[in-house]
Amino acid sequence: MSKEHFYSIILSPAITEKGTMVSASNQVVFNVARDATKTDIKKAVEGLFGVKVKAVNTLVRKGKLRTFRGRTSLLSDKKKAYVTLAEGERLDVTTGL
Repeated sequence: MSKEHFYSIILSPAITEKGTMVSASNQVVFNVARDATKTDIKKAVEGLFGVKVKAVNTLVRKGKLRTFRGRTSLLSDKKKAYVTLAEGERLDVTTGL
């Protein structure tokens, strides 16, 4: 697969409080495309960063209902991937590619 395809799967790193806490257990959190599978995410991380991936866990955060000036709207769903790296592998997403 090409790097452009990998970038369409992995949208951005999720740099949050929880994301920094799980980095102590050799995990990294990414925002991924809604139609991405676990194997697609694994191949994309290994292809982009050159690390060995041990496991991928995904979750879908349902969109919230928001009201602004009397009008309600539904925010879109978001998909996150918790990627566990193999022993001895390191990945620092704050430095960029």
